[in-house]
Amino acid sequence: MRIHKEGYLSIGIVFTFVVLLNLTVYYLLPFLLVAIPLLTISTIFFFFIVRFFRHPLRIINNTDDKTIYAPADGKVVVIEQVHENEYLKEERIQVSIFMSPLDIHVNWIPVKGIISYFKYHKGKHLVAFAPKSSEINERTTTVIKTSNNTEVLMRQIAGAVARRIVYFAKEGKTFNQGDELGFIKFGSRVDVFLPINSEIIVNLQDKTVGNETIIAKLK
Repeated sequence: MRIHKEGYLSIGIVFTFVVLLNLTVYYLLPFLLVAIPLLTISTIFFFFIVRFFRHPLRIINNTDDKTIYAPADGKVVVIEQVHENEYLKEERIQVSIFMSPLDIHVNWIPVKGIISYFKYHKGKHLVAFAPKSSEINERTTTVIKTSNNTEVLMRQIAGAVARRIVYFAKEGKTFNQGDELGFIKFGSRVDVFLPINSEIIVNLQDKTVGNETIIAKLK
């Protein structure tokens, strides 16, 4: 299992804490009824942290400018027509994928293109599935312009537990379909805003696999 580089520090801190905690308890309270349960619980917690930062290698072999792949693992929680008012200023189809703490939190580029707009927003940390989280939570907005000048807007949103969004986007930078866009630490959400005439492939509550599940087709 590959570990994402963003997890190295967190895993090191948790490992050190778990070791020191268990050694302290063992020497101060050398009771098996205390030491063994604590060791078990702290070990499970440590492996949860390690698992959270797993980084699968997923390559899209059949790239296509009209196919939109899921940018994240998770569950589809929103499919609706909305007015995107930060950059596009027009009606769009919003598809939102919620990532629980058990999901992989790497985010990928859903379609090949050049970054025509990028902005990081500081904000609150409401639960990521709350409707207002896409407007007031900590988030990034990335717009990808395809070869036929279609713009797809993607938003990384931090949740109630997440406290840091890692992003690699920069205006003018070109990404291939399936390239890594970033990483969100702990529960979070990704929104994709597609042209109104897009064919949506997924349904509400569908499970998605980043770089594998097709969520839409551009006309």
